[in-house]
Amino acid sequence: MEKDKEIIALCLADESREKGFRILVQTYQERIYRIIRQMLLNHEDANDVMQEVFIKVWKSISKFQGKSSLYTWIYRIAVNESLNYLKTQKRKHLFSFQSFDKVLIDKLHSDPYFDANEAEIILQKALLKLPDKQRLVFNLHYFEKMKFEDMQTCLNTSSGALRASYHIAVKKIKKELSEF
Repeated sequence: MEKDKEIIALCLADESREKGFRILVQTYQERIYRIIRQMLLNHEDANDVMQEVFIKVWKSISKFQGKSSLYTWIYRIAVNESLNYLKTQKRKHLFSFQSFDKVLIDKLHSDPYFDANEAEIILQKALLKLPDKQRLVFNLHYFEKMKFEDMQTCLNTSSGALRASYHIAVKKIKKELSEF
């Protein structure tokens, strides 16, 4: 929390705003990128959305109220931007001959930054069959090892609802994986 306060103070002062923002990006960039990438699967898309996230943070840092950690606040912005991006992309592919999930998997295969074995690709295919928010909860708990109580703050949803969502996702994934 002290580091957050220092970063915010630097960002709010005219003479150190750019330095503070550079420190903020360096501090949170990797974690935010990972979350976005898990949702979007593609490096280029994740980079684009991450840039949008940090632009929003830059423009609205003065509105940060400190009711949560700086990471939680940035995380919420990243989740919302990721979900909005997915909605927009799904709308674009609504009348396409390919399903949006297929488009994402094709992007994953062609992404030079994604180095995975066939098992990982099968898992990603199974994850893509989940609703976006359910996939987000699964990714956060399974891959990021985030506790449900911490997710509750970030996603503004009860811990019980998040646990239920996670367990439903696990059942769906197991069912999908058993069909391979």
